[in-house]
Amino acid sequence: MEYENQGEFAKSVTTHEPDPVSIRFAGFWMRFWAYLLDLIVIGSIERLIINPLFRILEIPLVEFNMFAPISIASAIIFYLYFVLMTKYFHQTLGKMVFGLRVVDLKSEKLSWGTILFREWIGRFISATIVIGYIVVAFLPKKQGLHDLFTDTSVIHVER
Repeated sequence: MEYENQGEFAKSVTTHEPDPVSIRFAGFWMRFWAYLLDLIVIGSIERLIINPLFRILEIPLVEFNMFAPISIASAIIFYLYFVLMTKYFHQTLGKMVFGLRVVDLKSEKLSWGTILFREWIGRFISATIVIGYIVVAFLPKKQGLHDLFTDTSVIHVER
């Protein structure tokens, strides 16, 4: 790997970035279980914070409308969780438990733009087009549609 300046190389070595030779990409099932755990965490946050707050404010908790207050609050919690966890830790709690981490395949730091696109727009597209997640099982770098758009992937990390 060639760097434009030696400062970037030293930075990547001191931040314990994975060695390109020893990278193990996380497959569909590992990512699935991590995502399932993340959904449990998000559901718990909603039930511990949002539901009591809505009850205090007398906002209905049961509305079957995409623009209902509970739906909007749930979407905000969902996207904030994935965006902030990925930006600051490169992994969500589910990925931490299973020893996974989001990396930029160009060996660059994950930017806000990359993370916002991957976790917000990319997830929406992948969820809308179900094959967006299933392709993880078949691609060599185990990338979902949202990873392909942002040139990222999920790898196994040493614990």
